[in-house]
Amino acid sequence: MNKLHRIITASLAAAAMTSSYAQTLNKGDQHILAQLAQANMAEIAAGKIALEKASSQEVKTFAQQMVDDHTKGLQAVQDVARSKNVTLPTEPDARHKKMADKLNGLSGTAFDKAYLANAGVRDHNEAHKLVASAQKKASDPDVKALAAKLQPTVDQHLQTVQAMAAGGNSKQ
Repeated sequence: MNKLHRIITASLAAAAMTSSYAQTLNKGDQHILAQLAQANMAEIAAGKIALEKASSQEVKTFAQQMVDDHTKGLQAVQDVARSKNVTLPTEPDARHKKMADKLNGLSGTAFDKAYLANAGVRDHNEAHKLVASAQKKASDPDVKALAAKLQPTVDQHLQTVQAMAAGGNSKQ
């Protein structure tokens, strides 16, 4: 009976490992999820700063949309990561923290321009490339689907902020 017990225990352990393995992602897909989380966290953080510091109502309205939409995006990323047993970063990376520090040191139209250029145009260009690349390169169908789900929102944000930046914030 002792030998049978060891065989059953070993079989159950192997099955549990296989089940757990089936829910984990390769390094590339884990990296995609981490990048998506970083992008969303950075937009939320910058948007919150803009809600306090922007001088233009147009920029404040855009910032509120960034906080709302990227909070939903982050939740979607976290849901996929949780289902795949992936641990995500919990705060923006060093580059985005540096940008937040820069934004916090500005005010008025200088703030609005820097926010639109950095958190707006630059970061949404990067996010557009990230979600497009993820749809092509991700192995996991859930990661591909997540990127496809995020794509329209990122594209809409990019179009909006490009128009705002080009318009020079005339609605101040």
